[in-house]
Amino acid sequence: MQISVTRDTFKLAQVFTISRGSRTEAKVLTVQVTDGAYSGWGECVPYARYNETLDSVEAEIAALPQEITRNALYDLLPAGAARNAVDCALWDLEAKQAGKRAWEMAEIAAPGPEITAYTLSLDTPEKMQAQAAENAFRPLLKIKLGTPDDMPRLEAVRAGAPKSTIIVDANEGWSAAVYADLAPHLVRLGVALVEQPLPAGEDEALIGMERPVPVCADESCHDRRSLLNLKGKYDVVNIKLDKTGGLTEALELRRAALAEGYKVMVGCMVGSSLAMAPATLVAQGAMITDLDGPLLLAEDRDNALKFDDAGVYPPLPELWG
Repeated sequence: MQISVTRDTFKLAQVFTISRGSRTEAKVLTVQVTDGAYSGWGECVPYARYNETLDSVEAEIAALPQEITRNALYDLLPAGAARNAVDCALWDLEAKQAGKRAWEMAEIAAPGPEITAYTLSLDTPEKMQAQAAENAFRPLLKIKLGTPDDMPRLEAVRAGAPKSTIIVDANEGWSAAVYADLAPHLVRLGVALVEQPLPAGEDEALIGMERPVPVCADESCHDRRSLLNLKGKYDVVNIKLDKTGGLTEALELRRAALAEGYKVMVGCMVGSSLAMAPATLVAQGAMITDLDGPLLLAEDRDNALKFDDAGVYPPLPELWG
């Protein structure tokens, strides 16, 4: 068996901005695992927030033994982008070797489409209202916020898309005081969920605070071990394969989170359809699905995921799984 890594860049349809900065392209690592007869594929997005770079993640993958199993992988790499790409490539390879679909191997029901959020980039209230109006036909919009001056942006998006369900992602950008001030307005404006309002290292402040809108752990939740530190702070966990380190742990985190009474959101970094494909299995029946990465791109993989009014569909076998 051989493991190889390539770097791919996908241009974005427009500049994408969150509280940490802006980008015009998605830079990803593509992993191929081959046994000589079949090849499995995976994709990851190294994330600076977690001290990952293209170089560091590629080096982690290059250091792996060429003969590797999914079980062994979990002893060799921590949760993160490198393990994600290899784990998903191994799922794809194993499905092809077995002549089955990945969902069959995961022992879950045949997946269907799930309504996905569409993300509006952080901008001026006027430009965010224009983005909202342009996408007002979408049932679920996600707003990137995370500044002390977000109230006008919230009002603008609601005015631009009066019928859409709205979720808010602060990307750790608020203080406890800012969140407490905004919370009643989130209710007034019909916001359905708020992601990671406080920095992960400062979220103890959420204990005892009123949560009139469900609060979702993103940067505070990586894998099953994270659940120990979420009690009393969060109502929902955001499962991203680049955080869990692959589909294997993502499915386990989903089971554990639901068993402990959390609701589940399934999210993504900005990547191609190959990165979203395994996440569509985790997203089945989730409270919120946020797998809009391909919708933000100007270009995508061959055999890309299908999106329509019913949501994002599971992948064709030609893409993954």
